[in-house]
Amino acid sequence: MTSRELKAQLRAERLALRDAIPEEARIEMSLAMAEHAGEAIAFDPGTIISGFLPIRSEADLRPLMARFQARGARLCVPAILDRQTIVFRELVRGAPLVSTGFGTSGPGPDAPILDPEILLVPLSVFDKRGHRIGYGAGHYDRAIDRLKQKGMHPKLIGIAFDCQEVAHVPDEPHDVSLDAILTESGLRFFASWIG
Repeated sequence: MTSRELKAQLRAERLALRDAIPEEARIEMSLAMAEHAGEAIAFDPGTIISGFLPIRSEADLRPLMARFQARGARLCVPAILDRQTIVFRELVRGAPLVSTGFGTSGPGPDAPILDPEILLVPLSVFDKRGHRIGYGAGHYDRAIDRLKQKGMHPKLIGIAFDCQEVAHVPDEPHDVSLDAILTESGLRFFASWIG
């Protein structure tokens, strides 16, 4: 089995486990995430943080994002422009939400595009080393690379449920590892900047 095939198999298995979590349990798990990380992630007021609005069985980050906003963060969420590109549009209270591709919603094209300093990254699979498997389109990998080409060093926090962890994610030299992972059980650090 190739690395690509193994990643696809792990993705399908772990997303099926995530999909099986009852909605009420996902809500409670998402609230636990906000409790674990709402004050634990260090940032200065004005820091740009990208989150995401949930699709399918993803964690609902809105309670966590509200806590970050109360601490002075500027929030943004991804919008898919084409098969290769996502941008991060500013999310402000009361702004209307529109379809932004891949089943997602967010601010419309009039919203400012921001370059996040901290990214809350959705994923399908992770391991204890901080390696991840995304959804397969590579949008975040390319977005992170574009930020680095601008001279930025974005901090990456994976967002998942415990059931999405595996013993080992097959990684390749171009793969970018996470700085931390946030699940319903807590915030695990792979880098020292967060705490």
